[in-house]
Amino acid sequence: MQKQQLNELNVLLIEDDKKKADILMSALDHSQYCIKHVASSGMSLLKQVEQLQPDVIIIDVESPSRDILDSLSIISHANPKPVVMFSEQEDTETINQTVKSGVSAYIAGDINPVRVRSILDTAVARFSEYQALKSELVKTKQKLSSQRVVEQAKVWLMETKSLTEKEAYHRIRKMAMDNSQKLEDVAKNILSLAQMLEKSS
Repeated sequence: MQKQQLNELNVLLIEDDKKKADILMSALDHSQYCIKHVASSGMSLLKQVEQLQPDVIIIDVESPSRDILDSLSIISHANPKPVVMFSEQEDTETINQTVKSGVSAYIAGDINPVRVRSILDTAVARFSEYQALKSELVKTKQKLSSQRVVEQAKVWLMETKSLTEKEAYHRIRKMAMDNSQKLEDVAKNILSLAQMLEKSS
């Protein structure tokens, strides 16, 4: 029981139908998902998310409005969260639009209370995996960018100081160690100096 409390996830439910809201709340009873707030689809989703800071968002609407999709896109970029959408719309275009807006799971048709918990579990797991991949991609891009800057600085040192590639790299490395800086920062300083010298010549 204590473990469940530690892992409790605060859920924001967007639902216009009180009966359906009660069904969802009942389906998630005694689970890690705690629906702490129910809002109507007419209210500002961005405001609700900003005020309540939910861990998970559940949206149950007949058809997702442009406002909801736009809000989800902003949330997905600024403060991503697992989003599960239940909707009566089964057309491919609507499903594609919602997924592009950052929805982790789109369930068309009637809500089956028995499946709600497993749907949320899957959505949260998918979301976590996607965020991990995104983070890895950002790190890889940063690493490549850093390597590119160091390479450019090496080339400049080789051309202007008549150094070998190994000597140029060791010079950058020594400067980094002497000044407690990253290789990339030293390389950027060298390239800034190179630009200044080019302008002044």
